Amino acid sequence: MADQQDNIPETPLFDRARSLKGYKLNKMANALGDPANREAFRADEDAFLDRFGLSAEEKAAVKARDWHEMVRLGGNLFFILKISAVDPVPITQIGAAQAGMPHEQFLSERLGKKVNHG
Repeated sequence: MADQQDNIPETPLFDRARSLKGYKLNKMANALGDPANREAFRADEDAFLDRFGLSAEEKAAVKARDWHEMVRLGGNLFFILKISAVDPVPITQIGAAQAGMPHEQFLSERLGKKVNHG
């Protein structure tokens, strides 16, 4: 059993149960390491997701690029980050989504970056 130090509020723990739950999602995301699969994903995202048997909930999370939801559904962040290589999405936007805050706030508060508004 995890000790209290392992609990981070609103952060899903990637344990065995979540790993098993997210197997298809992670397998799909990992496949995006292959350039041919990235092209197939770009060409017909629905067909690509269907190849891996993703649930409607998983498909919706991927299509919305809802990073937090993908993790909640069992996505391993190291695998689902491969999805960001298709768009591409800055990793800081994914971090902001995981933290539940606007991108500019994340840059400022978490990374100490000054944000230009002009």
